[in-house]
Amino acid sequence: HDGKKASMVSFVMHNLDFFKREDVELVATGTTGTHVEQAGLKVQKLLSGPHGGDAQIASMASQGHIDLIIFFRDPLGKHPHEPDVQMLLRICDFHNVPLATNYSTAKRLIKTFNQETQ
Repeated sequence: HDGKKASMVSFVMHNLDFFKREDVELVATGTTGTHVEQAGLKVQKLLSGPHGGDAQIASMASQGHIDLIIFFRDPLGKHPHEPDVQMLLRICDFHNVPLATNYSTAKRLIKTFNQETQ
């Protein structure tokens, strides 16, 4: 969500070693992808969330092309594309894709992925 873009960039900056690994390919919705690119990372940018980017990521997850999703939700804001976000969450649950919706969970998932590859 837009209200969490700064937190996402902060998270990426604090975990650059992970995100710069050769075996990590980043995919993001348009606006988030632009912010992450500005942090110096290569990102496959899709449509913005409200224009279908969330659905594109859900499709990739359902096809097994995504191993982990980090989507920082703003639980206090109203979001016109909330049905798309709910669909993304359902897809992650159905296809057993790890999903972090806040900073602390994302931190734990990154730690786990790092341990699995050592």
